[in-house]
Amino acid sequence: MFSSFFPNPRLFFPAAVLWTALSMALWYGIARDLGARLSLGGLVGFPYPPVSADGAAIAVETARNIWLYQYMIVAGAIFVGLVRWLLPHRWFRWSVGVSAVVIFFIWFRVQLDVMINNWFGTFYNMIQQALGKPGAVTQEQFFGQLAAFAGIALVAITTSVLTAFVTSHYIFRWRTAMNDYYVANWHRLRHIEGASQRVQEDTQRFATTLEQLGASLIDALMTLIAFLPILWVLSAQVKELPLIGEVPQALVFVAVIWAAVGTALLAIVGIRLPGLEFRNQRVEAAYRKELVLGEDNADRAQAPTLQELFRAVRANYFRLYLNFLYFNVVRYGYLQAGVLVPYIALAPSIVAGGLTLGVMQQIIRAFGRVEGSFQYLVNSWTTIVSLISIYKRLRAFEALMRDEPLDVIEAEVALRQQ
Repeated sequence: MFSSFFPNPRLFFPAAVLWTALSMALWYGIARDLGARLSLGGLVGFPYPPVSADGAAIAVETARNIWLYQYMIVAGAIFVGLVRWLLPHRWFRWSVGVSAVVIFFIWFRVQLDVMINNWFGTFYNMIQQALGKPGAVTQEQFFGQLAAFAGIALVAITTSVLTAFVTSHYIFRWRTAMNDYYVANWHRLRHIEGASQRVQEDTQRFATTLEQLGASLIDALMTLIAFLPILWVLSAQVKELPLIGEVPQALVFVAVIWAAVGTALLAIVGIRLPGLEFRNQRVEAAYRKELVLGEDNADRAQAPTLQELFRAVRANYFRLYLNFLYFNVVRYGYLQAGVLVPYIALAPSIVAGGLTLGVMQQIIRAFGRVEGSFQYLVNSWTTIVSLISIYKRLRAFEALMRDEPLDVIEAEVALRQQ
């Protein structure tokens, strides 16, 4: 699943994490202060200013971000070059090179989200000013803010479209690598139940699902890195929480606790789902296999056999539906209750008039981003369930090729076929 596409996964993935940590440490320790001497932002109209002489905070922030993008590109290129030199691999360009590009796109989209969050504060403060005092805001100012949002949104849309296009090709290349690997060993794999489906369908599903989860995890981590400091600063304006009283950095405290409660709760109520999903794919494969065999052999796919196989399909689906019933009750109830959490936390500050409308919008949006990052497992649990079941099916292939013992469910099938 991994070695067919990535160069030496047991070495590559830890090395990637270590390089990321080293690059971040170098950035915060030395590199971010070198922008005034090394940044090429001046070539695109954003020279790196050491200080904001005229108070143009936005221009300064943009220049710093452009220097950060340059640093990320150089750090990524060095890592890609080292991997190509030390761990040559057939699929290197896609598994390593394109992975670095996709990660950069994800970070860039997070930065655009930060820009939009800042825009919300400015825009809603202007709305509050306009509604409180007629004529205080001109139409030019109003439409100027809308135009600023449109500019950011246009870049975000373009980035999202490019990311989706590149990711689609990335997923298919991963599927191709797995397909070639399993086809080369087909003489050993063809006897396992549902082997054709596992090669034809599960490889694509595995690559797609794992890419989605990986991209979501990276996005959650980068969003947390970008928005947690923002929420930390904004929390200084929230002096107390309902029923609890004064708490330092109250909003960060609430986001962490609420996300931890939801993650633990859903992990408990959804603990049976991976096994049921895997068994569901197995009984579906057995039913489909009998139907396929019946197309060419009149002695196969007889009514009693099909009825027995379909009863197994129905029984497993009904168990799955029942488990998803109470899982979804808890999941959707938790997510809907989460909409009210920031408003409840802000209640004392709102009632006391301690916030402007723009600041409140910034806080709620930043809180949502931080909370959503901490809720990665909550939002991804059903996808993780699906991935686990697909992984188990493909893992049976690799266990067979390595002469390792099969999973309990796979062993049950093998015993019935003997």
